[in-house]
Amino acid sequence: MVLKEGRSGPEVERLPGDERLPRAARIRLTRDMGTVLKQGARRRTPSLDLHILQGTGGRPRVGWIVPKLGQGIVARNRLKRRLREIARRRVLGALWRAGHDCDVLVRARRKAYRASYAVLEAEMTDGLEALWSRK
Repeated sequence: MVLKEGRSGPEVERLPGDERLPRAARIRLTRDMGTVLKQGARRRTPSLDLHILQGTGGRPRVGWIVPKLGQGIVARNRLKRRLREIARRRVLGALWRAGHDCDVLVRARRKAYRASYAVLEAEMTDGLEALWSRK
């Protein structure tokens, strides 16, 4: 990302290798999250609860629920960043290439705060593969 000066102030120019998570790829509305929680299939891992709702139309989307669970804001934000990065790099690309239109909701459990990036990544990818193989 490069900032360049425009007529109305600084503008952001996206570089070809820019890897942002598009807004359209996120579940942002509480109503949508509730639908996935109520109607979707669930898989529990030691650190995460994974929910998938298929046939939502359009492109795959992902959302996160990271409760406080007695943790400080720094730990909570670190966990959110880790989950977002795993979803961006591993989950959304795989779903998009496979042509799946679904919503994936990831809810962190207490153990997730102590889990490493590699453990979270393995749990998320393995859990989602198990959910897809059940369908």
